Amino acid sequence: MNKTWNVRGRLVDLSSPLVMGVINVTPDSFHSASRADETVAIRKAEQMFSEGADLVDIGGYSSRPGAEDIPEEEELRRAIPAIRQIVKAFPQAILSIDTFRTEVARQAIDAGALVINDISAGELNGNSLPGLCATNKLPLIGMHMRGTPQTMNSLTKYDDLLREVIDYFQRKLHEFARIGVTDVVVDPGFGFAKTVDQNFQLLRDLSALKILGRPILAGLSRKSMIWRTLDITPEDSLTGTTALNMAALMNGASILRVHDVREARQCVSLWKKMNNN
Repeated sequence: MNKTWNVRGRLVDLSSPLVMGVINVTPDSFHSASRADETVAIRKAEQMFSEGADLVDIGGYSSRPGAEDIPEEEELRRAIPAIRQIVKAFPQAILSIDTFRTEVARQAIDAGALVINDISAGELNGNSLPGLCATNKLPLIGMHMRGTPQTMNSLTKYDDLLREVIDYFQRKLHEFARIGVTDVVVDPGFGFAKTVDQNFQLLRDLSALKILGRPILAGLSRKSMIWRTLDITPEDSLTGTTALNMAALMNGASILRVHDVREARQCVSLWKKMNNN
C-alpha cells in the first residue's frame, strides 16, 4: 500500500493516520457548525491547524442528501476566495478542494489547493478532473457514490455491497492509471447511496478495501448513521463520531475526515499507543 503522497514534490507520510479537517463554505451543510464564509473559514483553518490537522478540505457545494444543485459560478464564488485567503495565511498548509467540477478544481489549484477530493471519482466529469490531477501531479481522493447528491438516496439497492464497492474502485484505479494519476486515496462513501445498515456493514468490512493497495479515507464525522442510530442530532454526535473513527482506524483507515480535529487527533494518538506506534 502507498505510504506516501507526492504533493508537488513534497512527500507526505501516510504510514501514520492523517486528520483532515472539514470547512464547508456553504449555508446548508448538514452540520451547522461546519458552515463558514470566507472570514470564518480562515479562523476555522487556524483552529484546525493548531489542533493538529494535517490538511484541510474546503467545499463550496453541499453534498448532503437532497442538497440544492447550485450553479458552478456560485460554488466558485464561495470556495476560491476562502482557499486564497487560507493559503495566504498558512502558506505551508495542505488544502484540498472538495468538488466534482473540473473548472472549480482548476481555479482551486491556481489558488493554492494541493489535493482534489472528488465525491464522484470522475463519474460526474468524464474523468476530466482526474486528468487535471495527472497534469498537475496532485493526489486525488475518489469516493464511491451512485447518482448525485440529489438522487443518491433512491439508489441504495445492491446485490453485494462490498463486492460492488471494490469492483468500482478497481475499475476507477485502472482508469486513473491509464491517464497518469499516481496518488489515489479511496473513500467508500459513508452516507452516499447507502442506508444506515449498509454504512455499518462497510465500516465492519473496511479492511477488505486494503486489497486495492491504496490509502483509505473514512468520512464518518457526524453522519446520519450515527445520529439516526442514537436518536440524536448531528450537533450531539461527537462522541459517536469518535467511537466510529476508532473503529475505522482499527479497520485500516489512513485518513479521518472530520469536523472536530482535536478529538480526532486524540483518537489517532490512542490508536498509535495501542499499536505501539
